[in-house]
Amino acid sequence: MSARQVETQISVRHPRETTVLCGHQDAEAALLNAYRSARIPHAWLIGGAQGIGKATLAYRMARFVLTHRNPVGSDVQGAKTLHVDPTDSVARRIAIGAHGGLLVLQRSANDRGVMRTVITVDETRETIAFFGSTAAADGWRVCIVDTVDELNPNAANALLKTLEEPPRQSLFLLVSHAPGRVLPTILSRCRRLILRPLSRGDVIEAASNAADLASDDPLLSQAADAAEGSVARALTFLGGEGVKLQKRTEALLATLPLIDARELHALGDALGSSDKIALATFIDSIDRWLSARLRADDANPNLPRLARLAEVWEKISRAARDTAEYNLERKPLVFSVFGMLAEAMR
Repeated sequence: MSARQVETQISVRHPRETTVLCGHQDAEAALLNAYRSARIPHAWLIGGAQGIGKATLAYRMARFVLTHRNPVGSDVQGAKTLHVDPTDSVARRIAIGAHGGLLVLQRSANDRGVMRTVITVDETRETIAFFGSTAAADGWRVCIVDTVDELNPNAANALLKTLEEPPRQSLFLLVSHAPGRVLPTILSRCRRLILRPLSRGDVIEAASNAADLASDDPLLSQAADAAEGSVARALTFLGGEGVKLQKRTEALLATLPLIDARELHALGDALGSSDKIALATFIDSIDRWLSARLRADDANPNLPRLARLAEVWEKISRAARDTAEYNLERKPLVFSVFGMLAEAMR
């Protein structure tokens, strides 16, 4: 596949369809060892940066448990990893979202077909019926929450009630991009499993597998270099939009303290209204620019500007977190960020 084809035709597997896990061997071993001990904690918080394989690991664990229902069986005791043959009937049903032993809580579309910004309480209450129906007769039931960060307050409380009194043979796998902001009451009922950003080689392998690309594709190598350990970010760059967004942001930063309002409007439009990877790409570009400026001022101290830039960096980080957490409009953030940077550079 050529680079031009990659930019326009990239198709990515969903984590439920992904049977290869790149990196995170220690995290996988922790889950496997806990399961075959027959005393596995009923709830796990799988945390870490966006796009590094948390959901892939959660589906991998669900697939293994629902395929190997006896934790002390010889097949589990002799297993080296959580891998399940993708042709297995359980794996095939999970891949198409049709396995009765797996419930996935995630954002859904409303009656108008618009994707909700949160996971609702009504959706979360499905866990009560799910775990209370035939769990005892059918064995293990697994619930993946992707992500727990997107539960609204009522939904989080509804989930907490189930976590407080877990049914027999229940397993909760809670994915979180920001584990430090998960409700302490939920955290206290989970075993934490924090994943680190992937190595460059693991990013290339994972992105290659997810998008059916040759691992030596030059475009894939460039995307991995810019991805900072995130497969999702690398795949965005492969689609062409991430690289364009990064270059557009860097071009505007190069003109500071001058500001082109028309270009800022265009940049805000390019960030969309709910694309978290695009937002992360924008903030990454700002962070790198600020970091370079601060290093330059350290070498040739300009203390007033150094103090202004450090203060601005903190304000931008706070504004970015709020924008991501509450799914706020991106364009006001763009104007605010460049306004603060322009003022700091004067």
